[in-house]
This record gives sequence, structure tokens and C-alpha cells, in this order.
Amino acid sequence: MPLFLIRRILSTIPVMAVVALMVFSLLYIAPGDPAVLVAGDHASPAELDRIRVSLGLDQPFLVQFADWAWRILQGDLGRSIFTNLPVAALLAERVEPTLSLMIVTLVVAVTIGVPLGIAAAARAGTWIDRIVMTTAVFGFSIPGFVLGYLLAYSVGLQLGLLPVQGYTPLSEGVGGWLQGLLMPSLALSGVYVAIIARTTRATLLEVLQQGYIRTAKAKGLGRTSILYIHALKNAAVPIVTVVGIGMALLVSGAVVTESVFAIPGLGRLTADAILRRDYPVIQGVVLFFSFTYVFVNLLIDLAYILIDPRVRY
Repeated sequence: MPLFLIRRILSTIPVMAVVALMVFSLLYIAPGDPAVLVAGDHASPAELDRIRVSLGLDQPFLVQFADWAWRILQGDLGRSIFTNLPVAALLAERVEPTLSLMIVTLVVAVTIGVPLGIAAAARAGTWIDRIVMTTAVFGFSIPGFVLGYLLAYSVGLQLGLLPVQGYTPLSEGVGGWLQGLLMPSLALSGVYVAIIARTTRATLLEVLQQGYIRTAKAKGLGRTSILYIHALKNAAVPIVTVVGIGMALLVSGAVVTESVFAIPGLGRLTADAILRRDYPVIQGVVLFFSFTYVFVNLLIDLAYILIDPRVRY
């Protein structure tokens, strides 16, 4: 296990290096001149040249990237073009709402999706299976922001059961924190629940056809014991894989969901930075999300070994 962990951590270094190179290239791929964004459209050529020198834009690309990467390793993500605040400080202010939304969404999706998939596999071909699969199709078909507006109008405005906008910090109480995140999490988890439910159903149906399951039935084991102890355990690896891959959905969906429900998280920060072309902030957010995704995949790989000791790397 320690040797595998070391190898797996080392393998993330080139991945993050490529991500960092792509993120830094945004400064050159995106239209517009960063110096003009800082100085304004009416700045003189001399003023623009001075800003380019101060930002290091007069240096070759590789020199700029090496300097930027070195500052990143030291924890310096640069400063926002518009607010002149450190990007690291802006991320620290917004990270709690986004991580809270992702964690609650993950819990909601697994809590709903896995039981639905088990129920569909256990009653394959029946009306329960058809209802679950139809629900999954709707989950795939309805965009997250549409589901968010529907929930906000029905549950929030009409019934008044949950707050429509805003975020309550965890430090002010778990109840208010969870109440404010429940509706955005339901909206964000729609596609995620559908993927988990379909994967759970398909994997369980395949496992239930295996010889050891027929042997367990011949020994007189109950349906529940066979399903939850024997079948689900052996179907866990593909399900955990889908849960890990689904983190990409949470990252991309957080941008839209936070805008719909006015949650002051990294998604809103990203949307505002893109509209302003605030490249240092965009670079910082993308790096943070990339690191989070790589870290989650590392945890998924470790979970494989814990779930199924036969897995070897």
C-alpha cells in the first residue's frame, strides 16, 4: 500500500504540470491584451509598455511560464486584475460554499442513486424497474439550471419550505447550512443520480448472473443477503468509479448552480472572472478544481484496494 500510494502521488505530478501549462496558456489563447485590461482602453502606448514589463509579458513564453509556476509552488497565485487582491485570498473566501455544495450533492446523489439502482436490479423487468429507468432518463434530459429554477419556484416560492438564494456558513449552525444547500444540491445532483442509478443497475444485473450467486441461491441464502452482501460488494468497484468520474459534473455544474441560487462560491467567482477577463483569477480557480479532481481520483484508487483486495496496480 505505501509503495502504491507513493507511485500514485508521483504520477499526479506530470498531470498537474500539463494542466498548469494549459491554464497558463489561457493568457495567450484568450482574445485581448492583459495590459489593456489593467490600464484601460484609453491608456497611452508608453503606459501599456510599462505594464507589460511589470507583468513580465515582454519575456519569452517559457520564461514567463517558469516564473509563474515557481510562484505557484510558493503559494502565490497572483493578484486579481480588477480588485488587486491576492487570488489565494479570493479563493479562500469562496471555497467553503463550493466544497459544501459538492459534498452535500455527492451525499444526496449516492443516497438516492444507489438505492434506486438496487431496486431496479432486484425487480428487473417489473414496473419498479421501468419507473426507475424513466426517472433516470428525465435526470439525463433536464439541465441542472432548469431543474434549479423549477425547484426554486415550486419548493422555495410557492411552498416556502427552503430558502431560494444565499448561503449560510457552517459556523452559524448545521441546520441553516444544510437547509440552504439542500435545494441547490438536488438541482445539481439530477444527472449524477441518473448516472449512478443506471450504473448500479447494470453492474448488479451482470453480477447476479455469476455462478457464485447461483451457488448462494442453491445454499438457501435469502434474497436480501445475496443482493447486499454478495452482489453489491462485488459490484462496488464500477459504482465507485462512476462516483469519482461524476466529480467533473459537480465542478462544471457548480458554476451554473451557484449563479442560479446566488451562492457566493467559486462558481460565481469563475463566472464573474470570465465576464471580466480576469485571467489570474480564472487560472487560480481552474488550478484549484484540477487539483481537487486529481485528489478525488487518488482517493478512488485507494478505495479500490479497500473494496476489493484482488485489485493490484
